[in-house]
Amino acid sequence: MDATITAKGQITIPKTIRDHLKVKAGDRVKLFVHPDGRVVILPVVPVSTLRGSVKSRLRRPPTIEEMNRAIEDGAIARFKRSRER
Repeated sequence: MDATITAKGQITIPKTIRDHLKVKAGDRVKLFVHPDGRVVILPVVPVSTLRGSVKSRLRRPPTIEEMNRAIEDGAIARFKRSRER
């Protein structure tokens, strides 16, 4: 899919891509440049849209200590998996 750059350095995102990303006029997008030169465009999603997307088994919010422990456990598990390769 092609797009033309205007004199102001702007492009129009083709409709099929806007539809795929579910973005419309006025929405914000984020651009990421990978080391190999690829550019990725993603919609900026407000954090509030994520509310309720994860079901918690806890009846109270986790403490900082519980979150830090979960992060530590995840990092250890990831390290162990990388060592198995």
